[in-house]
Amino acid sequence: MREPRDVVDDLEHRSHVRPARTNGVAQQDRRPPAGEDRFAGYGVMGLPFRSGHVLGLRRFPASSLGPGYRSVWHRDPAGRWTFYQDQPAELACTRYFGSAVDEVRQGPIHLDWTGPRTFRVTAADGDLDWTVTVGATPVTRLFSTLGSALPDRAWRSRPLLGAMSRLAGAALGAGRVRLTGLAPDGQQFAAHPLRLWVVTDSAATVRGVRLGEPGPIPAQAFLRDFAIPQRGVLVVGRAVFSDPGATVASR
Repeated sequence: MREPRDVVDDLEHRSHVRPARTNGVAQQDRRPPAGEDRFAGYGVMGLPFRSGHVLGLRRFPASSLGPGYRSVWHRDPAGRWTFYQDQPAELACTRYFGSAVDEVRQGPIHLDWTGPRTFRVTAADGDLDWTVTVGATPVTRLFSTLGSALPDRAWRSRPLLGAMSRLAGAALGAGRVRLTGLAPDGQQFAAHPLRLWVVTDSAATVRGVRLGEPGPIPAQAFLRDFAIPQRGVLVVGRAVFSDPGATVASR
């Protein structure tokens, strides 16, 4: 299996939002249906630290809204969320999660791969400094093979996404996992993980505080229906958000 850095490098240079399909025929303009936003890229779904802090990362080189973006999520032990992002709210994660976020800090975010399985993220002029190393396991290899083989139509099935969520949570030792549900601002979300790795090592400092050792926290963190895994997982894939009333995945 290819190294994560090689997969990500391809994404950075070749990613595009897949065209919507009508009766099995791809639309030529590649625009998703009205009320539906699509993204392609990678991220750490969430990484808890035994100190009670939680971090997450989103890097979407391709977005149906406009330019791609980077976003880092931080929750402190008191449950207060801060989102760092390099695009305005209407183009980034706070478009869907903003009502649950206590502080948004917009500015440059640097994401550098320092090895085939290690990357470093810095934001807010070094206020946040986070290093992550990932690795493959038999379980992540199995999910990567399955995710890459599923057709687009399968990813639009809510029952399938629900079954995959339950299986992934148990198999990865990550607590509850939700691949579909409602975001805090009311949109329906669906996550399509195509390749997975687990976090094997991480160190982070936020606002001068060292977050300590990664590990599960007593009460799993949620942003409405979106569950922050109790184990760090790096995912390459797609995400779809739809306005209330629109359909992201079939029932």
